[in-house]
Amino acid sequence: MTYAIIEAAGKQHRVSAGEKLKLDLSRSLKIGDSVTFDKVFMIGGDNPQIGTPTVAKAQVTAQVTSLGKDKKVLVFKKKRRQGYQKSQGHRQHHVEVVINEVKNGS
Repeated sequence: MTYAIIEAAGKQHRVSAGEKLKLDLSRSLKIGDSVTFDKVFMIGGDNPQIGTPTVAKAQVTAQVTSLGKDKKVLVFKKKRRQGYQKSQGHRQHHVEVVINEVKNGS
């Protein structure tokens, strides 16, 4: 089974073909769009390849299946005995992709 270690949105992920992955991509994508990840650090399997720092000509292609937001994260600030309280909420956008293919560099 061939797998790859890629960088997407500043984080490293171990992916293989047919796998679903939730990413924090900030690009404007639509459902059905194709995404290519060029920063492949390692390809594993029967014939592993380790990049220095990336594997040359290696690519991972994926297709966007859904767009959405994560659960709300509450940020609450308080200073004791000062009467100061502040509450904020944030929902991070995410993109769910399905990995189609892992192409090795050779």
